[in-house]
Parts: sequence; C-alpha cells; structure tokens
Amino acid sequence: MARLPLLTADNAGEEAKNILAALPAKLNIFRMMAHADSCFAPQLQLGAAILTRQELSHRDRELLILLAARLEGGAYEWHQHCPIALGVGITQPQIDALERLELGGERFSEKERALLAFGRQVTENVRADSDAFAALKLHFSDREVIEMILTVGFYMTMARLTEATETDLDAADGVQVFEAARSAAEA
Repeated sequence: MARLPLLTADNAGEEAKNILAALPAKLNIFRMMAHADSCFAPQLQLGAAILTRQELSHRDRELLILLAARLEGGAYEWHQHCPIALGVGITQPQIDALERLELGGERFSEKERALLAFGRQVTENVRADSDAFAALKLHFSDREVIEMILTVGFYMTMARLTEATETDLDAADGVQVFEAARSAAEA
C-alpha cells in the first residue's frame, strides 16, 4: 500500500485537480505526483515531450527507460513501459535481456549497444567514459545525446518517486498515456 494517499480530482490541490480530471488514464504515478501541486504540470509536460517530441526514436527512448527502470529498481516504470516498448518494436527477448542486464549480446544492434552502454554509465556513474561517448556519437546527433540524458534523468526521478512512496502497481495503461500524448503532439 502506498505511503501517501493517491489523490483524485476531488481532493487534489488547485493546479492538479483539473489535470487529473483530464488525464487519459488515471495512473497511480500521476495520482501520487499530484501532491506536488505546482510541479505536477511541468513534470507532465516534460514527460510528454520525452515521449513524443524527441528526435530520439521511440525504440531508443524505450530501451533507455527500461534500462533506467531496471538499474534503479523502478518496478512501476518497468511495469508501465514494457507494453509501450513492445508497441514500438522492441522484442520480448530484448526486454528479457534488459531485465538480466545482458546489454552486449547479439539481441541488440551495434547502435543499441552503444546507447545502452552510455545509458548505463550515465545512470550508474553520472558520467560516461570517453569510449562509451565516442561509440555513441557514431550513431546519434548532439540533440539525441542530450535527449538521452534528459530521458534517463526523468525516469530516475520517476523511479525514486514511485519507490520511495511505495506507489502501488496499477493496470499497465501507460500505452494510453503514450498514445494520447502522441496524438496531441501530432495535432
């Protein structure tokens, strides 16, 4: 059971209540995040930008999100993003390899291995070594590199939010949030 109550549009603060009412899925992570009334909308905007407006591909983004969730112990993020990852073309064997932290195998392309090595170093060490950075730059633009760092940092924060508050797992409806955000970005 969560350490703090999960808010609703009826009991959330002034800024969060309208946002909660309008969300396409009432995920527990949002109901928990709503406690930070003035930070709620900006966090959701950043999350939506990460999900829909990056130059980084959806596949590469989801690989990073699952990696960060696995390394940080973010069970909630893992649970929500596995279906999204499958939906953007990541295979179940790749998800299984990520879960085992088998990042260097043939399941991943050279580009994906560079992405995952960089993501792991940023998550675990804050910095990436010169070799990992050079390998990454063979495949990704400067913009994509910064987007990777922001993605990893955002999902490290989300893992800390859900794990520190023991946010309960709910239905894996993150796909609805992703699809709604993608539709809004395309409009």
